[in-house]
Amino acid sequence: MRSCPVAARAWPRSWLGTVAGMDISVTVVGAGIAGAACARELGRLGVPCRVLDRGRAPGGRLASPTVHGRRVDLGAGYFTVRDTGFEEVVGGWADAGLARRWTDTFDVLSPDAERRQSSGPMRWATPGGLRSLVRALLTDVAVALEQDVTALPDGPVVLAMPDAQASRLLAAGHTGVEGVDWLESDPVIAVACGFGDRSWSLDAAFVNDDADLIFIADDGSRRGDGAPVLVAHATPDLARRHLESPDTVIPHVTAALERLLGTGPPEWTHAHRWTFAKPASAHPTTHHWDGRLGLAGDQWCPDGPPRVESAWRSGVELARAIAA
Repeated sequence: MRSCPVAARAWPRSWLGTVAGMDISVTVVGAGIAGAACARELGRLGVPCRVLDRGRAPGGRLASPTVHGRRVDLGAGYFTVRDTGFEEVVGGWADAGLARRWTDTFDVLSPDAERRQSSGPMRWATPGGLRSLVRALLTDVAVALEQDVTALPDGPVVLAMPDAQASRLLAAGHTGVEGVDWLESDPVIAVACGFGDRSWSLDAAFVNDDADLIFIADDGSRRGDGAPVLVAHATPDLARRHLESPDTVIPHVTAALERLLGTGPPEWTHAHRWTFAKPASAHPTTHHWDGRLGLAGDQWCPDGPPRVESAWRSGVELARAIAA
């Protein structure tokens, strides 16, 4: 945890008060799950808003790019449903065919221990990739992509992004945030590996005590199409050493897959860098709102570790605070 590098300042009183019904729109910067949930809830509450994102597609860390002619989930590996409000939303996704129950049992792998299985909450996945859920939330929301935001837009603003990115944007405008300590994030490099056939028998696995991998998912299993594709997440330490050239991590990852699962050489690979993948800790509240600036994301989760549903809850509660 680190403090904001510039002094905090109070926002002008003109920014305070009811936003609903004002001509000025709320600008949400970041089209991940938190930003999309915030924008959708603002719209439901009658608050005009727009969404800006620097990416070529919405989704944020729910990224599902097309790799070798097929969508591959290269960000979050799955999502769970504990929050009752999120459960209602997920029910709508399931009814529309956008989300499906996947598995409640993961393998646990370790270089120095017997392979075992661990049961937990139901993990959900998506036939069309996790990005499809963000697209569904952003239906009827004005979204501008490939926008390199380097200063706060006019009017009320929501920064729905990792703390490192939000603090950098605010520091560039010499803007402080009173009472917020910025949280660090661990990096991850996700490597998709395509094989000629499936030679393994697992849906996904947590990897313990390994120098190279922390998580492996059978992307064909979670997507439901049976494609022989594994997605492996490098450890933060390994990712840090290869952030400048993500492709250089691939030999380490494929060697680890062979060591842990007995796979042979893949037919193709694709590496994706996440510089700020997972918050190292969490804020004690679900969001920040001071009448001018809002902050949301999976790092704003006072209950439990950061999850997809905590990012959704953060965006929704921030929208309600803005409207009220």
